[in-house]
Amino acid sequence: MRRITVWLLSTVAALVLLFSYKTSTMGPGGESSAIARSDGSAAGSWSATDDSGGSDSGGSDSSGSSSNGSSSNGSSANGKATGSVAQTRWGPVQVRITVSGGKITDVTAVQVPDGNRRDQEINDYAVPILRQSALAAQSAQIDTVSGATVTSDGYRESLQSAIDAAHLK
Repeated sequence: MRRITVWLLSTVAALVLLFSYKTSTMGPGGESSAIARSDGSAAGSWSATDDSGGSDSGGSDSSGSSSNGSSSNGSSANGKATGSVAQTRWGPVQVRITVSGGKITDVTAVQVPDGNRRDQEINDYAVPILRQSALAAQSAQIDTVSGATVTSDGYRESLQSAIDAAHLK
């Protein structure tokens, strides 16, 4: 009888501990979808640089023409474009691209989720992979990094916004 009582109490204690374990750091009012825009817009910002080294800052231009006078296909565009902030459930993601000769020459993560040590570990691993993928693809059509799905989705969204702001195809 004593063994049964000890076994039963041990089982109940183990079940209580199992069901009370928190597997997520997301608070009770967290986002239900993976990505939500902070301002409701998809526009990024574009800062063009001419051949003489000067710059021409253009805001988000939705008319399809660039503010620096270059063609809308981006074939002669030089400068930097910052994508919109993609609000993910773990935090904001924002990307800036550098364009030279109509090609993406650099991608910089301006903001990534950093609310805790695990976020930092994931992003230290994922962001360089996402950067290399974006440079190789020259588009936002890049693969998701395993283990960093939410960050990858936000990165793609902000990258596409930056590409749109730079009027690249």
